[in-house]
Amino acid sequence: MRPVRLTMSAFGPYAGITEIDFEALGSEGLYLITGDTGAGKTTIVDAIVFALYGEASGEVRRADMFRSKYAPEDVPTFVEFVFAYRNKRYTVRRNPEYLRAKGRGSGTTMQKADAVLSFPDGQPPVTRAKEVTRAVTELIGLSRKQFTQIAMIAQGEFIRLLHASSKDRKEIFARLFDTGIYEHIQKRLRERSKSLY
Repeated sequence: MRPVRLTMSAFGPYAGITEIDFEALGSEGLYLITGDTGAGKTTIVDAIVFALYGEASGEVRRADMFRSKYAPEDVPTFVEFVFAYRNKRYTVRRNPEYLRAKGRGSGTTMQKADAVLSFPDGQPPVTRAKEVTRAVTELIGLSRKQFTQIAMIAQGEFIRLLHASSKDRKEIFARLFDTGIYEHIQKRLRERSKSLY
């Protein structure tokens, strides 16, 4: 899965519409998001994970916290993420539940969470948040947890990784990539080898 374009509207610290064209950054598909503390780096990662799975990238933030407190009431909150997978482009658009300005009169009303996944081959789009999450998981073959372990290394883990000893680095990679099953298989093979020997 390669990111193509990310559009955020009234999302996190981004009060208006902010668009990131990943294709302008090259076609390698590996990106380092860097900047000062509070610059919105984590929000970019949250926006991608939210678009795909309807949840934040970490355990601290929740989807209902994504509405920008800086946005005017009439600006909608949504994320639209275009990504390429197996040489086809897919678009997922999702909004969290949030208070928005009423269409008529004054005051606010609750905008329900919603999502749409559009396919490149004319297949009917998948609608409704849970169905979109299920379709994305089936399409790319990764759950949210797996995606956040494989597709990105959070800054805290990355710093720890840079300064870690070989033994600690092995433990960090094992946790990031959930390699416990392979360690279990290795252990069983060693035991079997010993018994045969």
